Amino acid sequence: MIEHLTRKHQADLLTKLGNLMRNQVILLLVIFCLSGCAFAVESHDSFTLYLVRHAEKQSDGTRDPALTEAGIQRATQLAAWLTDKGITAIHSSDYKRTRGTAQPLATALSVELSIYDPGDLPALATQLKSTQHNAYVVGHSNTTPGLARLLCNCEIADMDESEYDRLIEISIDGDTANARILKQGDLF
Repeated sequence: MIEHLTRKHQADLLTKLGNLMRNQVILLLVIFCLSGCAFAVESHDSFTLYLVRHAEKQSDGTRDPALTEAGIQRATQLAAWLTDKGITAIHSSDYKRTRGTAQPLATALSVELSIYDPGDLPALATQLKSTQHNAYVVGHSNTTPGLARLLCNCEIADMDESEYDRLIEISIDGDTANARILKQGDLF
């Protein structure tokens, strides 16, 4: 068919075909860009933080006791339950009982244990919010509820010195934070 057209008509036809293809490419690029922008608008920086008090500690009269056998068992059970939660950061204060509670999960996930200062909870809260990673934080009865309050700006009951089975799950999605209190005995 092109053989029967004059060179001018062939050139016009090729120009129109080129314009049509260019317009289709532009349309595809616009669609791609808009879908990418829509994805960017819909995606949120969501992550979950798991806060616990250290597991049961020995009563050896020292300031830095290790875990009891029950505490070691609890730490192992926590690690097993948390293994599939997408945790990429593990934080502990620098005490035998907190490190002992955190270490089984750190070992299972091959994640380095990060030591924090329990006397500066606002700095830890800021770090956890800014890094936006699923994280496990092991603290104390007098620090874990306070850290949770800083993270979610919500009411969290204090912990009694004899309470070891509370797990505070804080889900953060953009500017919204929600806390959920779990009892470890219900999880494992």
